[in-house]
Amino acid sequence: MASDDSLTTGRRIRHLRTARGLTLEALGAQVGVTSSMLSLVENGRREPRLTLLRELAAALGVTLNELVDPEPPTRRAGLEIELEQAQRSSAFLRLGLPQVRPGRTLPTPVLEQLVGLHHELARREQEAIATPEEARRANTALRLARQARDNHFPELEVLAERMARDAGYTSGALTHRTVWRMAERLGLEIRHVDDLPRSTRTVTDLENGRIYLPPASTPGGHGLRSLALQAMAHRVLGHGRPASYEAFLRQRMETTYFASAALMPQSAAVEFLAARKRQRELAIEDFRDAFGVTHEAAAQRFTSLATHHLDIRVHFLRINEDGSIYRAYANDGLPLPADVTGAIEGQVVCRRWGVREALSRRDHATESYQYTDTPAGTFWCSTQPGVAPTGRFALAVGVPFASAKWFRGRDTQVRRRSTCPDEACCRRPDPAVAARWEEQSWPSARIHQHVFAPLPAGLFPGVDAAEMYAFLDRHAQRPDGA
Repeated sequence: MASDDSLTTGRRIRHLRTARGLTLEALGAQVGVTSSMLSLVENGRREPRLTLLRELAAALGVTLNELVDPEPPTRRAGLEIELEQAQRSSAFLRLGLPQVRPGRTLPTPVLEQLVGLHHELARREQEAIATPEEARRANTALRLARQARDNHFPELEVLAERMARDAGYTSGALTHRTVWRMAERLGLEIRHVDDLPRSTRTVTDLENGRIYLPPASTPGGHGLRSLALQAMAHRVLGHGRPASYEAFLRQRMETTYFASAALMPQSAAVEFLAARKRQRELAIEDFRDAFGVTHEAAAQRFTSLATHHLDIRVHFLRINEDGSIYRAYANDGLPLPADVTGAIEGQVVCRRWGVREALSRRDHATESYQYTDTPAGTFWCSTQPGVAPTGRFALAVGVPFASAKWFRGRDTQVRRRSTCPDEACCRRPDPAVAARWEEQSWPSARIHQHVFAPLPAGLFPGVDAAEMYAFLDRHAQRPDGA
């Protein structure tokens, strides 16, 4: 595919050639190339060598700088270039429409109209990116893609483990020192600061080779090792600035997966889990403690290894204190609640599910267990409540009934029945109580403000760019970079 520069240069060559009354054959003969080759150059489909450009400039009576001027030679040429560029955009290609060749026979008014329509298509595409619906669509597509491959990415597994072992990892928990060495091998230095922009988790100074982290991790969030590894992953995976929210979410997924695979390297993690499966003693809390990670990190890592290596289909849930889904994954048939678009975020789970009942527990030290009968079958789960700055939450890892035999807690006598999405299950109030209060009450609903918020746009999605640049400039001026 031609670059924008070669397309502009090709149009300038054509303009100069026709202005001098030369045919393709005549100009080609002067510079020693065929007319077909010269046609490819003029249409921007072949990037000419520097020697050919010099010969063309001499034959056309212009300087080399004039020939490669980035500005189109005429307004008509500029419109032709715009149309060709627009027809290469992802927004247009998704429509599956035939392309229009902007040749000399295409009337200028028609060309102007086509370019105008493409401008409007681009505007609407950008407008769609700045809506919650676009984020939910992109996130749903990404979740289904992960589900289709059992949430396992072999290439990221190999890369993360190799880097960890090259930095000195042998077994057990990945130490902060090893993470520091991993960064050092990439030419980066980890620094902890207390003035990070509020809209960032980390900031990487590419010019001076520094990763800035907060001084302490956030309860219920990512640990410092994970944050550092995610920052490294952007460089290791060759990420560029995301051009869409879909690309932004995909990059976030890849960096999170890389960090998880480094903190719990595949060979060591699978060896640990396989041994526990043979003993019928699988437990997320043991997996968590063996690798020194958060309960949520261990639970999510389990979903990426359980099906591929242990032949166990699994689901994972994190819900907020109001019962709404914050994050979830399932390839075991658990009927996750979803809206009409297929998105699950913000949907409320059944009150009978173990993860919802865990919210009433005060003991955060150990897991609890439950069987739940649903219209899709019976599922077993282990649950763990927690507290974050945003409020209480609960985590659950579960499997179909037949797979519960591999887990600690399979002998629990706690069993509930859920008929959701039937509203009679847990959403309808007691008829007598409803009749008593129906005309005597008026609730004021709490609004989820994020529903109305536009999605982040620009070079740094969700980041206050002015605040971040000020932070970098402030630290770059300090002699020691502290």
